Amino acid sequence: MKILRFNEGRWGVLEGELVLETDGPGGNPTGRRYDLASVRLLVPATPSKIVCVGRNYKEHIREMGHSFGEDLPKEPGLFLKAPNALAHPGNPKDPWNTGDAVPYPHFTQELHYEGELAVVVGDRMRNVPPERALDHVLGYTIAVDITARDAQKKDLQWVRAKSADKFLPLGPWVETDLDPSNTWVRTYVNDELRQEGHTSAMIFSVAEILAYISSFMTLEPLDVVLTGTPSGVGALNPGDRIEVAVEGIGTLHTRIGPKEARPW
Repeated sequence: MKILRFNEGRWGVLEGELVLETDGPGGNPTGRRYDLASVRLLVPATPSKIVCVGRNYKEHIREMGHSFGEDLPKEPGLFLKAPNALAHPGNPKDPWNTGDAVPYPHFTQELHYEGELAVVVGDRMRNVPPERALDHVLGYTIAVDITARDAQKKDLQWVRAKSADKFLPLGPWVETDLDPSNTWVRTYVNDELRQEGHTSAMIFSVAEILAYISSFMTLEPLDVVLTGTPSGVGALNPGDRIEVAVEGIGTLHTRIGPKEARPW
């Protein structure tokens, strides 16, 4: 099942080319239906928090200049993105609709993409063991973790680098039927393949990540967890088009807006 959010914040499920409206995420049908190409897709979650895993693929650790030798991380390395970073996705059925433009902020010269599999929480999670963690998942969607790499390197915390406005395009919908340990993540910039990684190569599985987070932080319904990015991250320029495809879900379309002027 593909669960989506659209127009003024309505929920629905996708059946072929039709959006069947429901009374909530995965809820009962209202009887109203719409052509997919005619709706404005919204971020398919309303999270109180967005928890992200860094360095969860070995090749990405290497490309970022970190050496681990034989010792892989013992625990997931986490950071947060604020809800203001969410950006609405484009509509895959409307090539002119690429969703919210991601601003190219005035404070960075190194805006980077990171394509990722994202998890949308379905039920409240607190102290949930790994073997039961996936039972609490609503489904899976696609994220672009936009990063101001130069700010990330020099700031004490990653607030500017990770949580500037619209630094997290998310969507286009939530897929409930997916094995998160067995799918491909591919990122294209202006139709050129830049990233390709398989989730079986994750250091920490989705179940392990969710269990770890829930051991000290309560995850609420519709919270979002990003699972890390494969190798191949790189620079973006104003006007670039980004597509992140996750096998079994679909493709997230987004774009980079013009370079912002300094506000003062």
